[in-house]
Amino acid sequence: MISRWRINLSVLILFGAAGLIFYRLFYLTYLQHDALTKIAEGQYQNQQESSSRRGSVFIQDLSSGEKHLVSLQKSFPYTYSKKDGQFKIVDKNPPAEELERIRQLNDKEINIGYEDRRYYSEGSFLGQVLGFLGYEGDRRVGQYGLEAYYDEVFRNEGDLVLTIEKNIQTFAEQELSYLMNKWSPSSGTIIVQDPQTGAILAMAGSPSFDPSNYSRYPLGNFVNKAVQEAFEPGSSFKPITMSGAIDQKKVTPETTYFDTGEVELAGYKIKNFNEKSFGTQTMKEVLEKSLNLGAMFAQKQLGDDNFLNYVINFGFGQQSGIDLAGEAAGDISNLYSRIKINFATASFGQGISVTPIQLINAYSAIANGGKLMRPYVVKEVIGANGEKRETRPEIIGTPISEKTSAQMKAMLVGVVENGFDKASVKGYDVAGKTGTAQVASKTGGYGDDFIHNIVGFAPAFSPRFVVLIKIEKPQGIRFASDSLSASLGKMTRFLLNYFQIPPTR
Repeated sequence: MISRWRINLSVLILFGAAGLIFYRLFYLTYLQHDALTKIAEGQYQNQQESSSRRGSVFIQDLSSGEKHLVSLQKSFPYTYSKKDGQFKIVDKNPPAEELERIRQLNDKEINIGYEDRRYYSEGSFLGQVLGFLGYEGDRRVGQYGLEAYYDEVFRNEGDLVLTIEKNIQTFAEQELSYLMNKWSPSSGTIIVQDPQTGAILAMAGSPSFDPSNYSRYPLGNFVNKAVQEAFEPGSSFKPITMSGAIDQKKVTPETTYFDTGEVELAGYKIKNFNEKSFGTQTMKEVLEKSLNLGAMFAQKQLGDDNFLNYVINFGFGQQSGIDLAGEAAGDISNLYSRIKINFATASFGQGISVTPIQLINAYSAIANGGKLMRPYVVKEVIGANGEKRETRPEIIGTPISEKTSAQMKAMLVGVVENGFDKASVKGYDVAGKTGTAQVASKTGGYGDDFIHNIVGFAPAFSPRFVVLIKIEKPQGIRFASDSLSASLGKMTRFLLNYFQIPPTR
């Protein structure tokens, strides 16, 4: 039988424990209410500050000589409650009228706080190059573009000064918008590069997105197709083939062949774009008339091994080394198969895939005397301590000689003058080449859609810039010479005026 004193002791212990619990609740709820609320509020603010404190991004404005801020940290208001000792976010993006109402009410339960967030001051301008500050679990990380590639620099509060020029980028985006409206393609890209250094002066993509509000856009808009997606270039690859053949002295610009209009190879019939025979043609005319059979002739004279070496030396099938996240390498793997027809079709840009940055970089090598440069978008990194680290132009290869470069430039001037004069600019030597390629089907073969691209540079014999324009699946137009020549002309005219380059003829 349990004794009475043991029962009394148990009751005393029970009441004592209850008293301690009651006191603790009273202590936390009333005596420590303000302190705990401040701790919770402070933890939220500290979490926001530590996760989003990053360096800024500037672009250049040559017209004013000043830097222009495009990405920074900015303080934004939010509202929170402190009811019943609990800190709770009410609205992370309160409208201005709501903030004013709270200020006037002076309600102690609803308060206004401030947090630093990543802010992109120009909306969708340069969006795909910049990328955005996103999430990896609960952790804030840079995603896509510069935000991903230079994530560690930003975390250490380093700033970036880009090679991107504000007015050139603006003009490129406006021209791309015009093309998107005119031809209704699924996407478009414009790049402007300095061929002497490899610096990227503009890089526009559409459809794009506003990095400050990235969650409102589909994932596909984040992909910078200038560097992250490859395509079959078509005839814009013919100058690569011709460069190799001339560099190896297998042909000259005046070398001739007889164009029959059709060649059968491995059971396949290969034809010119218009399925016509052109008779005796020079290599110069092969580029001007964009003859597939002429490109095949030049490749055959060059030889399979040499052709593959030039394709590699021009930077295809490998990353260019540009300082943007997620760069694709393209695909030239079928050239390693040693199958003849693969070399034949590759000579005119079919059966291989390249990225826009690879293609414009290869044309820059033709333009600058034969030097393949590493393309880059960051001119300077400024550390939190003010220390500056400038990007130096880097030659990563010499695919062709200076003599070959000069010959190719003269041939490509002839292409613009005799092939698509809408790209010409009065008083200047403009070089360029178009490409029209069928879109490869995922199940094999080709469908009915096309990719149009054009690459050009000026002044041809002392080039200051190279321009690439590409649109995918344009509607109501068959050839790139018709859809893009005028836009290359407009871009070239703008850049010649902007750089105040005097006439060359």
